[in-house]
Amino acid sequence: MEPSRGRGRPVYSTETGKLCPTCGWPAGRCRCSSRLEEAVPARVTAKLRLESKGRGGKSVTVVDGLPRNAAYLEELLRSLKRSLGTGGTAREGALELQGDRREALRALLAARGLAVKG
Repeated sequence: MEPSRGRGRPVYSTETGKLCPTCGWPAGRCRCSSRLEEAVPARVTAKLRLESKGRGGKSVTVVDGLPRNAAYLEELLRSLKRSLGTGGTAREGALELQGDRREALRALLAARGLAVKG
């Protein structure tokens, strides 16, 4: 008898090609929430926190609670990295900046009109 294979979700269809692993739609017409661009609200509340777990003891300042809008996040990240002289990356709805930059970030984000918590 053949070993039973899991009858999970399809990953490829001969009609449409590759399927999205999250929603199951064809990859070209994916309807995942991760692909949707949120509009930037008039009042954005950014939450600051310091993380060091899983980073080899290095500290990272995380700016969370931002809208999921790739263009907005990239522009904000570019501006903050230039102002602080540090590296960083954009995640889904959050920014990560190297080092403990919470005090400087509070002033920079407030100057851009964002409410800051944490």
